[in-house]
Amino acid sequence: MAGHAATEWVSFLDDNGTTWLFDLTFLSSNWSCTFGVGCPGTEPGDNGRRGCCAHGAYLTAPAERSLVAQQASRLTAAQWQNHHLISTDDDVFTVEDGEISTRTVDDACVFLNDESFAGGHGCALHIGAVDAGELPLDWKPEVCWQVPFRLETHTDDIGTVTMTLRAWRRTDWGEGGQDFDFWCTDHLTVGLPGHQTWRHHIDELSRLTGPEPVAMLVDYLEKQEARSRESAVFLQSKSGNARETG
Repeated sequence: MAGHAATEWVSFLDDNGTTWLFDLTFLSSNWSCTFGVGCPGTEPGDNGRRGCCAHGAYLTAPAERSLVAQQASRLTAAQWQNHHLISTDDDVFTVEDGEISTRTVDDACVFLNDESFAGGHGCALHIGAVDAGELPLDWKPEVCWQVPFRLETHTDDIGTVTMTLRAWRRTDWGEGGQDFDFWCTDHLTVGLPGHQTWRHHIDELSRLTGPEPVAMLVDYLEKQEARSRESAVFLQSKSGNARETG
């Protein structure tokens, strides 16, 4: 049986005594959402039409429903393909077994614009936020902007808290995750300096962890990048001298 690739971690202790554990393999990778520009989609044969929007987005609390409904009311027909289907907030959501999710239209989230829509392929809430000059994470359901970043809390027997931020895995979706035709963090590759995941998604990281943990992480990673650059310059210099004196 093939072995699993090792994951590199780094941890910090904040002023409150909480340990923060970060998945460096993920955060230093070249991962960035490729929906519409290369994502094949999670469902077999999807060919990137729906990305990971093939189902409605489950909401975490009634307050989130209010937020999404408020932002949806700001969308125009030019931004949202299904705008004409919505008369009231109840047209945006479904409730099943007490769980609230966005409704689906044509086997996709109601906010998904397809490739033919002039206003842009992808999430209408994301498009509306960008058009308004605001952060998409202030418009979208939490699951939509958090994935594939997963934050977990563990408290041990004596009350010590560890917060772990890592890549979301197939198994985090439950049994259905194993049926995905594709999952975007299955095979991560190292990102080029200046272009890693943590840089592209600093807003999401800051919202998930708060200012202190992400500041410690950024300080560590920036120093790590600086050491890598210095090492590269040193090796290039030695290589050049060797050629000159050889």
